[in-house]
Amino acid sequence: MYLFYCPDIETKQTLSEEESGHCVRVLRYSVGDEILITDGKGTTYNARITNPHPKHCDFEIIRSEKQQPHHAFHLHIAIAPTKNIERLEWAIEKCVEIGVDEITPLLCRFSERKQLRTDRLEKIILSAAKQSLTPYLPVLHELTPYDDFIREQADKDQQCFIAHCYKEDKRVLKNEIEQGRDVLVLIGPEGDFSEQEVADALAAGFIPVSLGNSRLRTETAGVVACHTAVLVNE
Repeated sequence: MYLFYCPDIETKQTLSEEESGHCVRVLRYSVGDEILITDGKGTTYNARITNPHPKHCDFEIIRSEKQQPHHAFHLHIAIAPTKNIERLEWAIEKCVEIGVDEITPLLCRFSERKQLRTDRLEKIILSAAKQSLTPYLPVLHELTPYDDFIREQADKDQQCFIAHCYKEDKRVLKNEIEQGRDVLVLIGPEGDFSEQEVADALAAGFIPVSLGNSRLRTETAGVVACHTAVLVNE
């Protein structure tokens, strides 16, 4: 089964040019064939193709169904982009497959990548969501300065964790997550968070955590944190 994406499906029953091309040219769907579509907000639609045009494939909705989220909590991963952008792309792809709900790229003191194009990352998120048949499209934010991000989290009802490599006392992430509560995990750049950034997070109520005995790359840490949170809530 293939899942198509149409965010404005309630007002326009036509697939985008990219989705139409994949539907008609690649998968060779034709008039009368049924397809499965999502709006990315949790609703899936069974539809029937009425005009299999490779640039604007039209369809009629047969029925719709609001889907339950995969888990009963909100998972937010805030991660500093890696110098090698392909590593970040891989991490985001895997986090979407696992079940992340929100992603914020962080601009930290030791970040080697100071700029980020989110358009390509959004395409990767969409592709991963469709591949894993996820009807909820994760939210991707623009690159956000670390200090601004920490301030934004102050009044939110969620468990906040910071994963860093300093030798001070840290707790094990999987032992600290409370089932059903929203989770936010901060993942630093290749040079780690600065000591001041860690101190600022702790002052804001973040819990310092370890992701295991091994020292992990940034992208690996993001995937491990995501999987741990989802697994604890299974």
